[in-house]
Amino acid sequence: MNHATRSSASGASRRRLKAWLPLLWMLLLPFLNLFYVLLNRPGGQVHRLETAFDRALPVVPAFSVPYLLWYPFVALTLVGLFLKDRRAYYRTLGALCLGLVICYLVYACFQTTVDRPAVDGDGLFQSLMRAVYANDAPFNCFPSIHVLTSYLMLRAASSYRLPLRVGIRIMAVLIMCSTLFMKQHVIADVAAGIATAELAYFACGRIQSRLTARRGTAREGAHTPDAAAPGRRSRKRQAG
Repeated sequence: MNHATRSSASGASRRRLKAWLPLLWMLLLPFLNLFYVLLNRPGGQVHRLETAFDRALPVVPAFSVPYLLWYPFVALTLVGLFLKDRRAYYRTLGALCLGLVICYLVYACFQTTVDRPAVDGDGLFQSLMRAVYANDAPFNCFPSIHVLTSYLMLRAASSYRLPLRVGIRIMAVLIMCSTLFMKQHVIADVAAGIATAELAYFACGRIQSRLTARRGTAREGAHTPDAAAPGRRSRKRQAG
């Protein structure tokens, strides 16, 4: 392999690596999760938002499966967006980060909790449910982050073809329902999670549109002959 061929191959490798670098923005999610851990405890007055509707819902341990699948579900959906629709990827990831910040601010000022039931039985689902309870303190409930993120994946699913779009939306709904049947959240938490997701998604869409418009204006200005040669115009005026 001659020098020119090696140089070309090296350049192609660097370009491929650079093309994947935007995925690193997903590392913001585990970083932001540190604030969840810090806030997931009682602080001052702790509120309960349970209603008669919430008390009437049964405990369904089988919903521990979609509840726990939330982690790979969000990651894989974002990676798929990155590969299919880069604009949707940035908007969805931005909305997710903004939504998390909003949630953490609410937790810091308005902490809530949900009373958890005793989990009887030694089945797989019961064991998974107990594992969830053991690893997540019953605070940071309003708004629900599981609902916030799942709803954003549901919104972003329009970038996928029909079979995947339907699958993503079904999974998102199952995860949102699991928060209620696992007694991790109440209906107010779900509603607030959806509202926060809509707000963040709308805000990031507006920001993205403005940035695109500004880049377009800058590009047009750079290709305008009058803007491209101010020095020549100035010299012509001096010569005249």
